Amino acid sequence: MLKKILTMAAITTLFASFLMPSAYAEKAGVAQQGKPNVVVVMTDEHNFRTLGAYRKLMSEQQSNMWGAKVLNTPNIDWLAEQGAVATSFYSSSPVCTPARGSFVSGMYPQNNGAFTNHVPLSDDVITFAQILKNNGYVTAYIGKWHLDGLGKPQWSPKRKFGFDDNRYMYNRGHYKQFVDTKDGAKVPVINAKGEPSYSTDGADEKSFSTDYQFGKVLSFIDNHINSHKEQPFMMMLSLSDPHGPDTVRAPYDTMYAEVDFKLPHTYNVDPQQAPVWAKPDLKQNKMAIYYGMIKLIDDNMGRLYSKLMQNKLLDNTIIIFTSDHGDLKGEHGRQNKSNPFEGSARVPFIAYYPKTIVGGTVVPQALTTVDFQQTLLGIIGVAGSGNEEGRDASSLFIKINEAKSTHETAWQDIAFIRQASTTGSGWLTAVTDRYKLIYNPEGEPWLFDLQTDPDELLNFYTVPSYRQTIRFMATKLKQYAIKRNDIFLLNNNHMSAQVERAIANESIEQAPLYSKSRI
Repeated sequence: MLKKILTMAAITTLFASFLMPSAYAEKAGVAQQGKPNVVVVMTDEHNFRTLGAYRKLMSEQQSNMWGAKVLNTPNIDWLAEQGAVATSFYSSSPVCTPARGSFVSGMYPQNNGAFTNHVPLSDDVITFAQILKNNGYVTAYIGKWHLDGLGKPQWSPKRKFGFDDNRYMYNRGHYKQFVDTKDGAKVPVINAKGEPSYSTDGADEKSFSTDYQFGKVLSFIDNHINSHKEQPFMMMLSLSDPHGPDTVRAPYDTMYAEVDFKLPHTYNVDPQQAPVWAKPDLKQNKMAIYYGMIKLIDDNMGRLYSKLMQNKLLDNTIIIFTSDHGDLKGEHGRQNKSNPFEGSARVPFIAYYPKTIVGGTVVPQALTTVDFQQTLLGIIGVAGSGNEEGRDASSLFIKINEAKSTHETAWQDIAFIRQASTTGSGWLTAVTDRYKLIYNPEGEPWLFDLQTDPDELLNFYTVPSYRQTIRFMATKLKQYAIKRNDIFLLNNNHMSAQVERAIANESIEQAPLYSKSRI
């Protein structure tokens, strides 16, 4: 066991020796010319407060949500220090399938087919992988997909959507270990029903899911250098942690066992004062294991950087670190996701590309997973398919000349989030960097002011001084619903009437601007 601990520690220490901001730029040559490589790392159900890169931008009360003992994530934090961190990046629909579908397609869930969990992505969707493949990229996907229906685990789905190498893609499930067989990757533990099990029994630093999947990424990079080094590559790694079940291999399973975790200060919410869409159920699960899962992910990010550096690729690779949705972990007396609270809908989004992104950049404007495809293509300089519904926010990440300040003036800081629903009805949210306006098929509307009330406990919807803001956001929400065919608003009389009253209530002079002070 000691050998295993030292092995992972040595990997992290190895990369840490290169963490001076200019060291890698001096030592790592450019192995490829032209377009950059792309590595996307997506975690599953990840609360942004667990990352130091986000905590450093918050008040102590907001950053230490579970007590004074915080999780150190030096490798993920390094990515933010050398790149850009988006502080208002949201899941377009905070559950797995619709969030992932919008991320890979640049389309809203109601328009790409994958509007709720276990519903497949439409055949005609053109993903960012397909676009990059058409532009000469070698493409691959490793990990959880969750966009091909009910199949579980369903290895190597037949519909590849531009991810040519999908040998290690599986449709869904949160399996804890994998092994290679002559027939491909398999889950090695079978339960009493004869089905693949989520058990961690026997898992080690090679077979545990996070380690195994990162290992496949490293092998892909080596194989690419040997076989396709003249072409750029795009690799998406989709991890199944830190989603439940909350289990992780040794020594990460006991690494935080002695920590005195606290309940979030928003845990004991009065049910009578809570929104109808998020009544408290007084749950909080296994924070020590949650920390352990994220710590293992962070250590493996160090392995990734080291591999890119060894192959002289680090300075010519765009690295994206993000998640599909969050996990409240006791905030508002709730567990998991599926509502528009920050811990549920707001996700980490860190972008690294030293050639055009200045280290330490903070992007405060509201963005969602729908905006990812156009933004990535904008950073690379590749045209989209024309079907995208998201925005190209690349100039918010790239600080060159005076273009950014001009773009910030013109940029309209508003984005839209919707519920994952099987009924054709659900809540809709308009969000800026500071405000969050929520309409529900029943009950009263809510307006959060995230600068004044970062805990999201107070409803400012009926406060007269907010009427201009409400009217602006309601107007934009209606325009979005019409343009993007969102039946949640168009077909619901209760919500439509509330939106129309808000629009008619107050004259509008200007859009609410983003405010860096709220982060």
